[in-house]
Amino acid sequence: MNEVLIGTLVASTLRVSVPLILCAMAGVLCERSGVIDLGLEGKMLMTAFATASVGVATGSLALALLAAVAVGVALSMLHGWACVSHGGDQVVLGMALTMTAAGLTVVLGIAWFAQGGQTPPLPQGVRLGRWFTGAGALVGQIPGVGQALALAFFGHNPMVYLSIALVGAVAWLLYRTRFGLRLRAAGENPAMVDAAGVSVQALRYQALALNGVLSALAGAYLVLAQNPSFIPNMTAGRGYMALAALIFGKWRPGGALAACLLFGFLDAVSIRLQDAVLPFVGTVPVQAIQALPYLLTVVLLAGFIGRAVAPAALGRPYVKDR
Repeated sequence: MNEVLIGTLVASTLRVSVPLILCAMAGVLCERSGVIDLGLEGKMLMTAFATASVGVATGSLALALLAAVAVGVALSMLHGWACVSHGGDQVVLGMALTMTAAGLTVVLGIAWFAQGGQTPPLPQGVRLGRWFTGAGALVGQIPGVGQALALAFFGHNPMVYLSIALVGAVAWLLYRTRFGLRLRAAGENPAMVDAAGVSVQALRYQALALNGVLSALAGAYLVLAQNPSFIPNMTAGRGYMALAALIFGKWRPGGALAACLLFGFLDAVSIRLQDAVLPFVGTVPVQAIQALPYLLTVVLLAGFIGRAVAPAALGRPYVKDR
């Protein structure tokens, strides 16, 4: 296979996997604490809209990111207030968040920008730049594999590198810290955590706060690195794909990362296969190619949801015995 093709395919896989990775890590933290989050899609959509709106209004990357994080954490706190503090149905609330975000972003977009729910394009100064281009040029001079390595791993925007680093950070937090031990225990046996004098509600709220930050970064990435403006429903099911990835990965950061990269690879391949001509088939329909990542999501859920063992207390509100 052509060296350039390999490098560009790996690079595309990394870039399109970023929102999936960030959302999957958000889901891992939240669900390991015992709270189901079907609202990842809605949180990503709302934070993408907040990023685009503030970026257009202020021309500031920092303020755009700050707005995204504020909206993401606020939505997670709403999730916690309804489900952790008041024992609401976590599945219903997650779907309600997503449905509300799908409608509210369009309504606000029309009211504020009068462009059919879209926002104007972000100024170039708000968009994420490329990192390590100089190092990539040096690596590209290595005979044989240099060009493929340079294209694959250098010259990405900073969120690509941050997302990979955050997988390691989440794994370290869960398995190498006292907070992570307590968080996992809250998702498995909250009564034991409570008996040890640790607040189950506080742990779940902290997990939700981290969930909101990571969801916000995923939503911000869509407009800061992929599409220069917000488009209604631009998340296109990525939140649900991230949920499938964390189930496939058995609620572990490393496994979820592998699933996200697999989804990203299929997405990258689907882009390159558009207008492809196959023997005995002819031109492959664009719709069939675009459906590949979603078909794999269904297959993985059907094949692994029965085998993957969820945290024992997942989805169960904890009520402290009096």
